[in-house]
Order: sequence, then C-alpha cells, then structure tokens
Amino acid sequence: MAERKTESRYLDELNRRVLVYDGAMGTNIQRYNLSAEDFGGSNYEGCNEHLVLTRPAVVTHIHESYLRAGCDIVETQSVQVALVPTP
Repeated sequence: MAERKTESRYLDELNRRVLVYDGAMGTNIQRYNLSAEDFGGSNYEGCNEHLVLTRPAVVTHIHESYLRAGCDIVETQSVQVALVPTP
C-alpha cells in the first residue's frame, strides 16, 4: 500500500504504522494515594485535572513513565474539564 503524505506529522505516522497511546491516567494517579491537600483542598479533592497546578511532578512522572514504556502519544487529562468540580 502506498503511503499518502499529509500536512500532519501525526496522520503521516498513523498512515505508516499503529500508534500507541498512553494508559489509564486516573488509575495511575490513584497509586500515589494523594490527599485532599495534594489536590488543592477539599473542594478539589479527586479533581485530577487540578494536579497540573498543585502536583505537577506527579503528572509529569506518570507521562514520562508512559514514554519510557514505549507509547507514542501522551494525552491530557480532560475527563472532568470544569472550572470547579461538582460534588
């Protein structure tokens, strides 16, 4: 099958081979046993997206672990995207 060239590096690579995405972000965050304070207080407890502000090293470590494992693409955590989580 002939390769098609596009203006997108992502699509070009996808055309060439199967790309591997990262894994379950929430599951890996749970492994850190974070407290409400880690999330930025009780109002943000469990709001994984807020960790990029309060515990960026945790998010970075998880993403780096996916890259070390050989994944090609790391996605952002955006399941609950909201300004303030609702209980």
